[in-house]
Amino acid sequence: MAQLVVRDLDNDVKDRLRRLAEKNGRSMEAEVRAILRQAALSQPHTAEPLGTRIAKRFRTAALPQEILELRGQRARAATFEK
Repeated sequence: MAQLVVRDLDNDVKDRLRRLAEKNGRSMEAEVRAILRQAALSQPHTAEPLGTRIAKRFRTAALPQEILELRGQRARAATFEK
């Protein structure tokens, strides 16, 4: 599990977190974990596939119209024309 250190937290915020943790029957650390988990999970995961993002970025360049997604395929060594 990862660790996170928050510096320069206002005393008022710390006091509110402590009271909220007491109200919810948790330690301050557990309360902060719950708050961060809820905040992170409430954001929709809308990441587009990599090929789509690359195609959008280079739309004006002379690239093929479609860049295939290669999910689940093993990496292959690059080959170059001689």
